[in-house]
Amino acid sequence: MSLTSRSPAPPSIVTRLRAAGCVFAEDEARLLVSAARTPTELDAMVDRRVAGLPLEHVLGWADFCGLRLAVEPGVFVPRPRTAFLLRQAVALARPGMVVADVCCGSGAIGAALAAAVGPITLHAVDVDPAAVACARRNLAAAGGRVYEGDLYAPLPGDLRGRVDLIVASPPYVPTDAIGLLPPEARDHEPQVALDGGADGLDVVRRVVAEAARWLAPGGHLLVETSRGQAGETAEAVARAGLTPRLTVSDELDATTVAGTLPG
Repeated sequence: MSLTSRSPAPPSIVTRLRAAGCVFAEDEARLLVSAARTPTELDAMVDRRVAGLPLEHVLGWADFCGLRLAVEPGVFVPRPRTAFLLRQAVALARPGMVVADVCCGSGAIGAALAAAVGPITLHAVDVDPAAVACARRNLAAAGGRVYEGDLYAPLPGDLRGRVDLIVASPPYVPTDAIGLLPPEARDHEPQVALDGGADGLDVVRRVVAEAARWLAPGGHLLVETSRGQAGETAEAVARAGLTPRLTVSDELDATTVAGTLPG
């Protein structure tokens, strides 16, 4: 028996998901039914979701800005708020640009940027091996090169001074606030993708501090952060020799700090 997207979601599944705290139980049930190939597989998927596994990990993919991206268990799930950073990147990018996606996770930003802008020379880096494996799958169509390692360290040395755009959605949750995150995040996503240190800015500062070495004259850095951290992030951008700009989206509850290297 094959289950398709036309199959209705059995009420019993909706009831189980709702009892487990799934706010959008009907929508989730439809997605699970469409993804399962057999009733046995569907039961197993529902069990995993009810046990608290993020829906994206159960399905094996996440929707980000209209793209279906591979997201395996243990990999950070791209957040809707990161679409705000993407919009700004799209406004700055042009075909043929050299782009570096630092702390790339599943490669969501790079994949969506390439889809929106056209051919770019894309380099992506993450420290987590599982994320790197997903990013390689998601960026293959765009010809992106993905490296495993710490921030800029794995990038080819000949990129120094040649990168037109650096995008980064680094971890920025303060260590003491990790326990306040929803269980889906704190229990099923890697700590390295969430924990930004005592004030949440340990990795952000490092991303910003090294950016000028890699940017081409007139190049741009875009960093996702929180509203409460934006002022200190902008100060770090200025100390790094870049001209800072702060942008906030109330709609997406998103904040980015941009920095431009003088031309």
